[in-house]
Amino acid sequence: MHSVLRELRAAGAATVTLALLCCGAYPLAVFAFGQILFPKQANGSLLIDPDGTIRGSELLGQNFAGPEYFHPRPSAAGPQGYDATSSGGSNLGPTSRALFHAIQDRIERYRAENSLPSTTPIPADAVTTSASGLDPHISLRNADIQSDRVARARGRPRHEVQKLIQAHLESSSDPLRLAPPRINVLLLNRTLDAATKPAKPSLARDL
Repeated sequence: MHSVLRELRAAGAATVTLALLCCGAYPLAVFAFGQILFPKQANGSLLIDPDGTIRGSELLGQNFAGPEYFHPRPSAAGPQGYDATSSGGSNLGPTSRALFHAIQDRIERYRAENSLPSTTPIPADAVTTSASGLDPHISLRNADIQSDRVARARGRPRHEVQKLIQAHLESSSDPLRLAPPRINVLLLNRTLDAATKPAKPSLARDL
């Protein structure tokens, strides 16, 4: 009987100790470490206006429809897309007729929006969704094509807009650097608004 009680006491003490360490001390240490050394990343890489309004996160794509903005890649996250609570892809396979027609429609819209001839190749990221539906990046080729439209809509020389594109060019997070450089659409559009001030600012809905 005494040995059973000893075993129970030892098991109880181990359970309490591990609970305090794993469910208390460790999470608090990780939280403190993140807040002290990486406060922006630990709090979601939020983009905050001087008045304290949260405009989005560097990690999450948002929809931009106006001609004065660079447009992100399509999204299947939620019924309207770009829904951070419904992250995911369309789950349509390469033989899907629905996917085929969706991409054809996006190609036509992309050509019309950017005044492209039918012979111009369209970047894949301009007409396909990402696996998460929230990818904030587009390819350099996609941004270069859109720069004509954005420059016209803002009444600025194209070379000024292209300078901003180059300033926002990011290397891939892939450690082997196999993926090409990319541009964060939300950051680029915020810089555009700050630099050129469109007549009707419509940047980024509040979270």
